[in-house]
Amino acid sequence: MKKLLVVLSVIGFFFILLMSFMRSSIETPDYEVLRVLTRKVEIRRYPALILAQTQMQAKSYDENSSMGFRRVAGYIFGGNEQGQKIAMTSPVMMEMGEQTEVSFVMPKQYEMDALPNPNNPQVKITKQEERTLAVLRFGGYSNDDKITEKAQELRSLLLKEGIAFEDQLIYMGYNAPWDFIGRRNEVAFELK
Repeated sequence: MKKLLVVLSVIGFFFILLMSFMRSSIETPDYEVLRVLTRKVEIRRYPALILAQTQMQAKSYDENSSMGFRRVAGYIFGGNEQGQKIAMTSPVMMEMGEQTEVSFVMPKQYEMDALPNPNNPQVKITKQEERTLAVLRFGGYSNDDKITEKAQELRSLLLKEGIAFEDQLIYMGYNAPWDFIGRRNEVAFELK
């Protein structure tokens, strides 16, 4: 029995390493760090991005994350007019408010006109212009309470520093649900 536990532990360890390696190969958008405010807060300039996006009617992370993810993932997993599979990127972005927009950033290799049209009319391909964000990074699993807490922490720091920002909360999640270690989440506000 002890040998079985040891073997299973070793297999589990290598599985976690494999998942971490696979995650590191997922494309993320380039950005320029303009200023570091604290160990976990940065001011970043993001280039224009092409997004596959869906709009959800609720404003909470808990209510929107799963369904919004499935809608947009359906598009990149072949739910488009060409049945084309498009590489997964990270993070999944959620612009949260009375309605929430859930988005995947399209891989850098694509131009707007090269992307196939979504089969689902609730998924749109849009271009987000260049913007500057104040971003606070945190670990673990996310939920509404944790996102609200971290957003308030970022909001307070920006007010203290005298940095003007839009109050539209942006959440960015970088990990698959089975990633147990090294989880990366961010909350952000666009700077004025």
